[in-house]
Amino acid sequence: MSADGKNSKKHVVYKKVSRDKSVAAYLSKRDFVDHGSHIDPVVFTIIASPVYCRLKCTFHYGPEDLEMIGQAFNRDLYVSTVQVYPQTGEELKSLTKLQERLMKKIGDEALPFSFQFPNYLPCSVCLQPGANEPDKYCSVNFEIIAFCVNNLEEKIHKRSSVRMAIRKVQYAPDHAGPLPSAHISKHFLMSDQPLQLMASLNKEIYYHGDPISINVQVTNNSSKHVKSIKVTVEQTTTVVLYSNDKYTEVVAEEDANDQIAAGSTFSKTYVLLPTMANNRGKHGIALDGKTKLEDSNLASSTILKEGSDREVQGMLVSYSMKVSLLIPGMLGDISSSDATVEIPFLLMHAKPGGNPEDDDIAIEEAGGLSPQGTVDVEDDE
Repeated sequence: MSADGKNSKKHVVYKKVSRDKSVAAYLSKRDFVDHGSHIDPVVFTIIASPVYCRLKCTFHYGPEDLEMIGQAFNRDLYVSTVQVYPQTGEELKSLTKLQERLMKKIGDEALPFSFQFPNYLPCSVCLQPGANEPDKYCSVNFEIIAFCVNNLEEKIHKRSSVRMAIRKVQYAPDHAGPLPSAHISKHFLMSDQPLQLMASLNKEIYYHGDPISINVQVTNNSSKHVKSIKVTVEQTTTVVLYSNDKYTEVVAEEDANDQIAAGSTFSKTYVLLPTMANNRGKHGIALDGKTKLEDSNLASSTILKEGSDREVQGMLVSYSMKVSLLIPGMLGDISSSDATVEIPFLLMHAKPGGNPEDDDIAIEEAGGLSPQGTVDVEDDE
């Protein structure tokens, strides 16, 4: 506790040591941010001799050992390997403040270096498997592998290597677009005038954990009676590698018993809260990547950069608010119809304030930082 009685912040540095103690890796953070114009470098420190380090981005689809038409259900979207020691003369020229502080803490034998993400790589995302189908896993994973070998032709053994999962995330853009809205005019047989449905959101970008308000206005000049109103937040995930599957899941909903008589008007604001807590265990929900010991949140909306290859993104995530009016027909609910509008919006992370490199360092064992649904680098013989 500091002199003023307030608890000081701690910057957690993740540490992992191989079984044979030949390599120890210190990872500066777990989440690396895509700012649009640039991406945070992967900065960390190694203690080993000799050692290589590898950054991988892998798309997984289904069980690891399953093949279809001779093609495995996984694909490396990016692999980069660097020689950390002996040094090659291309090492990190300038250290971050955190690396300088970490080297003072762990000693001169530490070898600081970094990876730079290519600008075209996707963000981390995975589909939540069902409780009865834990092996049906689909994800875009990032991981760091530090390993000791005499040369890169040698087999990588588990006892002489460490793996640490990381996430690539994206923050919401600084400037939002116009306020999202939608309108529909629905005509009915035997009714001279239509029903008008208008819906609008109070902003385009919402942060994870924020309630979402939608204003619904109905002008019912028809002779029909509206029995109820259903408002839902839908998450759509399109797998653009291998299958082009599309998963649409309701992540928040309200089924209101609000009725609108013929010849009347209606206005009401509904508030929905799409969260991971309310969708735990639901198969097909997209998450922002996940590690074994830490829960995630709903996946952020995918913002494609100009010139990006859709296929390399692995999975595309989008959100929309849907408003549906249930209108019974002449035979009641048997012949009912509906009037529906859909409004797209962005669900993302807010940019954090402050500089975490100024916080005190706390080293934490990273035993749980292993990629969900993956296996070790290679088995020992």
